[in-house]
Amino acid sequence: MPFWFNTRTSQVESHDDPARARSGDLMGPYDTEDDAARAYEIAAQRTAQWDEEERAEQEWRSGDPQASDWDNNPLND
Repeated sequence: MPFWFNTRTSQVESHDDPARARSGDLMGPYDTEDDAARAYEIAAQRTAQWDEEERAEQEWRSGDPQASDWDNNPLND
């Protein structure tokens, strides 16, 4: 059963809760109630990981002289 973290109330809410908030106030879904309670921590970890991946990609591209010319739009071929 999925769980969400309500950013307005700082409470964990379950899928079955008829009073569950709407999407604008929720983070998730998470597989466990414990994960939902750690929503901010998990989001921070994921953001840090994505930032590191982006930095690594930018470093890789900066070492490739043709990387700045790369365009992934197939209509520009």
